[in-house]
Amino acid sequence: MGIEDLRRDYQRPALDPNSLDPSPFRQFSTWFEDVHSADLPDWFEVNAMTLATADERGFVTARIVLLKGYSEAGFMFFTNYDSAKGQQLLENPRASLVFYWPHVERQIRVNGSVTKTEAATSDKYFHARPRGSQLGAVASAQSQPLADRQSLEQQAAELDQRYADQEIPRPDYWGGYLLEPDSLEFWQGRNNRLHDRFSYDLEAGGKWKITRLAP
Repeated sequence: MGIEDLRRDYQRPALDPNSLDPSPFRQFSTWFEDVHSADLPDWFEVNAMTLATADERGFVTARIVLLKGYSEAGFMFFTNYDSAKGQQLLENPRASLVFYWPHVERQIRVNGSVTKTEAATSDKYFHARPRGSQLGAVASAQSQPLADRQSLEQQAAELDQRYADQEIPRPDYWGGYLLEPDSLEFWQGRNNRLHDRFSYDLEAGGKWKITRLAP
């Protein structure tokens, strides 16, 4: 079988427009909790999402990161501010997120503006992480050339000894981002590729306009 022959047909129920919540945040929460509460394999990360960023020239990069919080304020994730994505967000503070949950044949796209979270928010999450993850965040000059793995592990080990009996301070170059959306799209797979798609677009006055889109 060639790659062009790889396909599946979607069999889930329709996405009824009458069932959509007027708020995209509540609609997101409903879908997210549906997936989160399902009987999933251990390897599946429901909060995994594709983050796409672009630099000032328009060159786009995408990678998988983990959602670490959401509310009507936006969608939150954490990273090294000096990383490639951090540099792109400095040059062009807009980004897109994509959540794909194949077992329920659903996808959500989120577009919006990105700002850094407050330092207190970054501190709280950093110190809630496992100690090994904290050490890794401090030791890694993310996205920079690395001579070998041994040097990275040695750096982490030295930091572990340095902070053996004390709290590991969060470095200034590591923290959170908040994506404040101005558009979201909810996609439900349907048979014969006649998928259901609905977009939420932010209008003046803070109201959300819901539009059905052709698949």
